[in-house]
Amino acid sequence: MPKLTVLITCKDERHNIRECIESVRDIAEEILVADSGSTDGTLELVRAIGGCRIIEREYFNPADFKNWAIPQATRPWILILDADERVTPELAEEIRFLLDGTPSCDGYCLRRRNYLLGYKVRYSGWGTTTILRLIRRDVCRYREGWVHEEMFVPSGRVGTLSGKLVHHSCIDFESYLARMNRYTTWWARDAFAKGRRIGYFGLLFRPIVRFTYNFTVRGGFLDGIGGLFVCGLTGCYVFLKYAKLWEMHHSRTKESPVMESFPSSRRFARNAATCAVEEHQTIP
Repeated sequence: MPKLTVLITCKDERHNIRECIESVRDIAEEILVADSGSTDGTLELVRAIGGCRIIEREYFNPADFKNWAIPQATRPWILILDADERVTPELAEEIRFLLDGTPSCDGYCLRRRNYLLGYKVRYSGWGTTTILRLIRRDVCRYREGWVHEEMFVPSGRVGTLSGKLVHHSCIDFESYLARMNRYTTWWARDAFAKGRRIGYFGLLFRPIVRFTYNFTVRGGFLDGIGGLFVCGLTGCYVFLKYAKLWEMHHSRTKESPVMESFPSSRRFARNAATCAVEEHQTIP
């Protein structure tokens, strides 16, 4: 199938990268590994595995990094993966069949089968996650922003595949909490730039409402201890992002934050159709 580049973004993913690469061997003519400063031997392992092209650059935020990497693919279609994701055989076969024909859309959303600390999460707000990851290289780009990147598809032609990605969201709490800290900061920067504000009651009730909704209405209790972890961490995520937004507006210990400008990249018309890939319940 001479049409597909698999783009794998990573940093310090030695424990994940081999399984991710091997899951796409049969469908990718090119495997492009985009690294943002690994120091744990990830790139040495990639070179030892073989069959991959490596590109490297400093990481600014997800949308900026991926928009930099996408044009460097040499094939007309790109499947974008994080190193903690694996393509199932069913999804690989579906992609192969699609690209062997004449795809009618410019982008395709994928569903994910999520795991947290080895626990399969079927509910808790994670069971219905879809992400736009299979795209035409020369058509689609991510919207400029700090977090919860959104893919623009100018034609509006977006489909959904039935096969699933396997997503190992984290292997330990230390790495998950570090990621949560980074993403809540990015979210607060975006919200601050848009003029959003939060008050006492929002800080108090929004995390509680999110936890309760995910644990009861969205069936978190059915996931057992894994569901409790997911719903609890989601409530913490909501509290942290709004607490950081409050800090930006009200902190008396430092000056108001100076918002860094987003690096320039290819822009798409405002009237272009948007496929929002906001993973509200998960941290990528």
